[in-house]
Formats: sequence, C-alpha cells, structure tokens
Amino acid sequence: MTDLSRRTFLKLSGLSTLTVAGATFLTGCGPAAQDSGSDTKTSTDSDAKASGQLGDGKTLRIGMEAAYAPYNWQESKESDTTIPIENVSGAYADGYDVQIAKKIAEALNMEPVAVKMEFGALVDSLSNGTIDIICAGMSVTPERAQSADFTDSYIDDEVIMVVKKDSKYASATKLSDFTGATVLGQKDTFYDELIDEIPEVNHLTPVATVPLVVDGIENGTCDAITFSSMSLPNLLQNYPDLMKVELEDGEGFSDPSNPDNAAIAKGQDDMIAKLNEIIGGISQEDRLNIWQDCMDRQPA
Repeated sequence: MTDLSRRTFLKLSGLSTLTVAGATFLTGCGPAAQDSGSDTKTSTDSDAKASGQLGDGKTLRIGMEAAYAPYNWQESKESDTTIPIENVSGAYADGYDVQIAKKIAEALNMEPVAVKMEFGALVDSLSNGTIDIICAGMSVTPERAQSADFTDSYIDDEVIMVVKKDSKYASATKLSDFTGATVLGQKDTFYDELIDEIPEVNHLTPVATVPLVVDGIENGTCDAITFSSMSLPNLLQNYPDLMKVELEDGEGFSDPSNPDNAAIAKGQDDMIAKLNEIIGGISQEDRLNIWQDCMDRQPA
C-alpha cells in the first residue's frame, strides 16, 4: 500500500498503528474471521434454524468490513455506540449498520458482536456459519439472493459519480459524457457493477475498500469514482478538491438506488419475517437521526 493509500485508509476508517517489539502494525488489519468448519458447528446451526433463532440464540455474530464509514468502521475504545469485534483483539465497531444491528440483537434478546472480514466474503460466511447476519451496507441483488435471504431495507442510498473539481468531466451532465473515461469502484458492490453502463468506459479493476477508491481519484489513477450519495457530505468535507457530478434526470445510471439490507442464511422464512418486523418498527425519522449521528462522529 502506498503512503497516500495508507493515509487515506486511516483517514476514512479511523484506524491507527500499533508498535510491538519494534514492528509496526495497522490495527485495522485484523485476522480473518474464524471459521471452525467443525461438524458440531454445522449441527448447531441446523438446530438454530429449526428452533427459529439465529446462531446460538445468545450471541449475534454480525458480518461487516468495519472499514466503510459511516455505515461501519473500527474504533479502539468502547463506547455506548460500539460493539466488540470478535476476531480483532481490543477493537470495536461503530456506524449505522452497527446501530441497526444493535436494535435487532436487542429485539432478539441477544448480545451483538461484529466479525470483521472482506466485503466479498460476507455472503459465503453466512452459508458456512461463520456469521449469523450481515449488516454491512449491502444491497440485495439477484446473484446474492441465490445464496442468502435479505430483509427489507433499513436505509436507502443512491450511487453517484465523483470527480475532481478541475477535471474535464466536472461539467458532465450525462453518462455518455464519460465515454472513454477511466472509472473506479469498490469490488463486489453495486458501485462497481454500474460502471459498465458508461459507453466505452475504461473500467478499472475494482479495489477492496472505499478508502482505496478515494485514493484512486486523489492520486490520479482514475478520472471518476462511483460513491454513496449519503456519504458525500463527509467526503467533500475531508477532500474539498472533489465534487459530485450533477447528471440530468434520465441521463444517469439506469437504477442508482442502493438500499441497505440485512441478510441471513437461506431457509429461515420465519426469521426474515421477524427481522422485517423489527426493521419496520424503526421510523424514518429515527433512521435519519441515527444516520446523522453516525455522520457526525465517524472518523475524520
């Protein structure tokens, strides 16, 4: 990782370094989520499904990146808004997804813990029992729905395009204005998939995290990036050289809507109904207030 990439990652994710015995480590780079792979675990998960509960019914293991503020990020200190990260010693998770997951856990009378992993590994981790639920800024897609069951959305975002203010694309008003442009998005997400709607686009190989996406536009690797509309205010506050591209109605992506859905392993229809009831009980006003609170306290 370049120095710029490392600084950007720390800036957006709220991570820090730790020196032990003369060696420096990035505290956000925790070990991979644990997967026992044992027959006992599989049997327990099957029993849980049959009894209408998630996991062991006591600890709710929530899969997320813990590096996607304001949806989710990592903290080094415990607070009223955090939950422990099970597989990163001394670390805690905060963010909008975390607050919703806490409400779900409370309604299910379970203790929430985060399990940190790459975004692309989340759905498979439901199937193998490493986690019980995904709350990670993830949207339902036909492909994902083949492997997991998704709840109703608990917030609705939108995909936008961001460029530098001095870019030749700053005055673009339609996707076709980006013909031939180099565009970058996050791996395994809707933000990357939509890029192919741009005519003759130079679609760069996606990167693993949002900080690396921002790093791409900042260091000149790409002409434009796809980004979260709801996360834009914080981005522009930290990077005043960037701007949102104002595309005319009907001239943007075919469907830029990007809802945030929770997901669980397939075959738990009663649990999906229960989760939808919990999510449906969170008013739109409460959702927006939770979001704004997360925007205000997310890492600078």
